[in-house]
Amino acid sequence: MRRPCDIEAVNELAPDYCGFILSAGFRRSIAGSEFRQLRSMLGSGIKAVGVFVNEDIETLLRFADQLDLIQLHGSEDEQYIDRLRSLCGKPIIKAFRIAGHDDIIAAAESIADHVLLDSGTGSGRSFDHSLITDLGRDYFLAGGLTADSVGSAIAALRPFAVDASSCLETEGCCYKDKNKMTEFVNAVRRKDI
Repeated sequence: MRRPCDIEAVNELAPDYCGFILSAGFRRSIAGSEFRQLRSMLGSGIKAVGVFVNEDIETLLRFADQLDLIQLHGSEDEQYIDRLRSLCGKPIIKAFRIAGHDDIIAAAESIADHVLLDSGTGSGRSFDHSLITDLGRDYFLAGGLTADSVGSAIAALRPFAVDASSCLETEGCCYKDKNKMTEFVNAVRRKDI
């Protein structure tokens, strides 16, 4: 999320999590001052997730006290995750780009508190969901989910949570569209899936 109106929509829709890209250099990145303003607006009960890509731990720790979870989207290894956890005590989500069965094995064996299965970093494309077999742990499902597809993905795969970004934007813009956010949340919450 990048704007106050995005947080207003999030507060109205009340998802479990709200993400902020806090590593610089990405089209959805926000500066620390913007994050602090948006975080202060976030409703109680909605967990703030800081998204980082190959960030120095010391830089990441500047945000940790305002985050509920930390999501890692780079090449962070098990030593990095272990050190980060010992320094900040926050639950860690490690994202895995799923291209083959070896990626599923790596996700299954990760020491992160949660794993996120994705096709890439904000690509808006899906991966081969048939690869998700005997993972042996709960996971966040991401990559190419839309309001039209998320219900069937939940019904078939039963992920712990779903993650969306690109599908919530209009025509490739990196700003969220409240109507798309509403459609997605409503699709996730449908009672018949």
